[in-house]
Amino acid sequence: MHDPVMFRQLPVIQQVIADETWLESERRGCPVPPDDPAVRENVCQVILRIGATLRAALAEETANAPQKIALHDHSPHAA
Repeated sequence: MHDPVMFRQLPVIQQVIADETWLESERRGCPVPPDDPAVRENVCQVILRIGATLRAALAEETANAPQKIALHDHSPHAA
């Protein structure tokens, strides 16, 4: 199954990885790969810090999205 909230978190997580890779490269003064242990640790710390808030915001946004209405509603209508 696909979790629409998780799917919407992916671009944010990708940006965190890119940002932390750049920051670690700046700290060391040389390029580092995104799978460097220090980058991984920093990404995990950021995601742990913002993850719950990010998920809650995206879940609320998804819940507040317009709902589909059945086109063939045969229930009686009040006059």
